[in-house]
Amino acid sequence: MAKKQADKDIRKSMSERHQRRVEKGLKKNRRYKRLIYNRFFLTLFMVLSQLVVYLLLSFHFYTEGGRIALFIIDLFAILMILYIINGNEKPSTKISWMLMILCLPIFGASMYFLFGEGKPTRKMHRKITEAKAENLPLLQKDQAAVDRIANSCPQAEICRYISNYGGYPVYDSGSVAYYPTGKEMYAEMLTEAEKAEKFILVEYFIIEHGKMWTPFFNLLLQKAKAGVKIRIIFDDVGCLFTLPPKYEHYLEAQHPNIRCIRFNRVKPIFTTRMNNRDHRKFLIIDGKVAFTGGINFADEYIDEKRRFGYWKDTGVKITGECVNAFTGMFFNLWNAFKAEKETLTEFLVAPENNTVVSQNDGGRVETNVETKKDVANKIPYFLQAYDDSPLDKENVAETVYLELINRSKNYLWIFTPYLIVDDFVRTALVNAAKRGVDVRIVTPAVPDKKAVFRLTRANYPPLLDAGVKIYEYTPGFIHAKSMLCDGECAIVGTVNLDYRSLYLHFENAVYFSDEQAIQDLKRDSEETFTLSKPIQKSDLKNSFFGKLFDSVLRVFETLL
Repeated sequence: MAKKQADKDIRKSMSERHQRRVEKGLKKNRRYKRLIYNRFFLTLFMVLSQLVVYLLLSFHFYTEGGRIALFIIDLFAILMILYIINGNEKPSTKISWMLMILCLPIFGASMYFLFGEGKPTRKMHRKITEAKAENLPLLQKDQAAVDRIANSCPQAEICRYISNYGGYPVYDSGSVAYYPTGKEMYAEMLTEAEKAEKFILVEYFIIEHGKMWTPFFNLLLQKAKAGVKIRIIFDDVGCLFTLPPKYEHYLEAQHPNIRCIRFNRVKPIFTTRMNNRDHRKFLIIDGKVAFTGGINFADEYIDEKRRFGYWKDTGVKITGECVNAFTGMFFNLWNAFKAEKETLTEFLVAPENNTVVSQNDGGRVETNVETKKDVANKIPYFLQAYDDSPLDKENVAETVYLELINRSKNYLWIFTPYLIVDDFVRTALVNAAKRGVDVRIVTPAVPDKKAVFRLTRANYPPLLDAGVKIYEYTPGFIHAKSMLCDGECAIVGTVNLDYRSLYLHFENAVYFSDEQAIQDLKRDSEETFTLSKPIQKSDLKNSFFGKLFDSVLRVFETLL
């Protein structure tokens, strides 16, 4: 017994030494990355370059060469503005870029091509489009469920939109469990992963060594040795400062059953594709259970590290046929970029193996699939996962948000870490408040990025004037992304209310009307309001220079 304990202590000590070595290597690796890949330093470099060009031209203004150079720059600025006017950007975004290009043509044009359009490269577009075209038809559409939802559910139009333009079916079976904290959801993730027999799919924006990822990866390794297929996708920018270089090779070297993709690798040469990050976050186990929400694999998400006070995050667990939609999302990226393709049908679960929800107990009692018709005839119920990407000009995530805002009648409660909205979302929120809807938005009181926090606060005044209630979460940083409408339906996912999330990133969410999950989200919202400070216009008093600085920030909001 003593020998076993001694061996355990040795392994623990070795693990701690390995962790310290990893952290030491990461700190060294981060030093140059923070300088090279930081958008602030890149923007500063571009501005300085522009000023140097202007300074040089000013000395040669009266020479023929100087006049020609200035004429070419002005002509270039005019052409760029015409290009932007006829582009697909939102009006408010167009104005910001046009102003930037008029003031600093070389800088503005360079930043626009890097961060403005957000168009993936042709190669990325082709690969993902081909994989999606191959996979989505394999997701079985239950036409009877679609018809039942259409006949009984007032939100059926939104479901139809997601099906038509997102490509993912709607279901009236399965269940949703809501988790008000990352710690609670992580415990359930470990429990469900312990049950895995066939496969575990992991896709996250951030993975960081620590008390959250290390035990989970040890469990993955244990399952891999037991014959379970482990597939992992992590974003390279999201993990730029959290994981060592070539970490995907390290993971794959641990066991043949573990395969990994580092999505959209960062390269020293900046291209437009660097904008297109995989901001999605979900875990899929045996095709029976899926987890999603704002939670990444880093210690602050389970309150093991406090960088910005208490980190408030939320998530949901999905069961039933809807899990297949998450599986499809995963392999749309996997088969696009991994040389060893997977056959999606091997990972999909047949409908007869899924359970359906019984609305008699608020969405918690699971029954045999044969009772589906009885379930659907009681309370309108639907469950629909979807994703969004910059591959096309269809902004699915924003459209679903807008539809929910426009259809709200009694109340609309929103959690978001950032509030950097365009004219369409701002107008929809203002109109909802003006027609008497109780619109409440909770943002952080403790920011993770000071410039973004100032920009978020700069968006408060027109909303407050219209009657929107804004709260700042005083215990710390709120990272949750959710929208609750009238106690009837809700969205929980990864989509922030900001430019990058709505237009540049790959995102995912789930739209649902599970009665118990709705009540749990409502209860959590009410508790969060009591912990948050209601913001008044008097709280936003700003000096002249502060207002000037905020105005400049709004010009650069697409870069933050």
